[in-house]
Amino acid sequence: MLPPAILLTGPTAAGKSDFALELATCWNCEIISVDSALVYRGLDIGTAKPSAAVQAQVPHHLIDIKDPSEQYSAACFRADALQAMQQITASGRIPLLVGGTQLYFRALQHGLAPLPEADAPTRTQLQHALAQRGLAGLHQWLAEVDPATAARVHPHDPQRIMRALEVFLITRLPLSVHLAQAQQQSALPYRTLKLVYCPYQRELLRQRIAERFDAMLAAGFEQEVRTLWARGDLSPEIPALRSVGYRQMLDYVCGRSDFDRMRERAIIATRQLAKRQLTWLRAEPDAQWIDQPALGRQLVAQWLSA
Repeated sequence: MLPPAILLTGPTAAGKSDFALELATCWNCEIISVDSALVYRGLDIGTAKPSAAVQAQVPHHLIDIKDPSEQYSAACFRADALQAMQQITASGRIPLLVGGTQLYFRALQHGLAPLPEADAPTRTQLQHALAQRGLAGLHQWLAEVDPATAARVHPHDPQRIMRALEVFLITRLPLSVHLAQAQQQSALPYRTLKLVYCPYQRELLRQRIAERFDAMLAAGFEQEVRTLWARGDLSPEIPALRSVGYRQMLDYVCGRSDFDRMRERAIIATRQLAKRQLTWLRAEPDAQWIDQPALGRQLVAQWLSA
């Protein structure tokens, strides 16, 4: 039988981290962070990073492994996560993967297709096509050459539409075929339980998002961003500083926004992130949705005993 692994996800501010600690304590788990911002050192308050005391209570992995100036990709995450999972399993514990970066979860579960890099002439061709046919025309073109991808990509998402067409024009194979081949070659060698932790009342989630950002402000989030910016070697375009909350706070620190506007924009951006995460999660197969720790504990107990 394959070794067990628990995948715990959900929208931002849903309460995943506290629930993960409860599960880890009950079932001898070690936590692997599935968060594209927690990998960076110095991004603590604005990411709601687990404290040193919490990390001492339960072993955590893939936190504080990169400087903010460094790049970190889904491919890097998959390699690092698989290594950590192997180590945790070998020690007799259960890997508990926790976070909200859905691209990382997808890369872990299904692998990454070896897709071609961006090609300037092909991009120019697609830009001309966009000018002539419009975004709706490009989505229709995608539906003709790759119906599976067209059904998955929103008609108003130019980046993904053009990337899918670019892959097709370069390789003469649909993007969906590349992804299917990668999935066949990269099956996750674990028996997994997928849990989505989310309050059923969406207004409660909206309220938690605002309350959490205000708590971050009270904890010194502004000074954290000022300290990062004072280094002098970080571009405002790097992924670390483009994270939700950091982007809005940096605008305030640099004088491009007042405090009230910064707070409002950060809360709105976080709510929009949660909405995107929920859209992604609703399409996730085999996921079990919970809004109470007791139900989650019951599901884990039943799954482990099966």
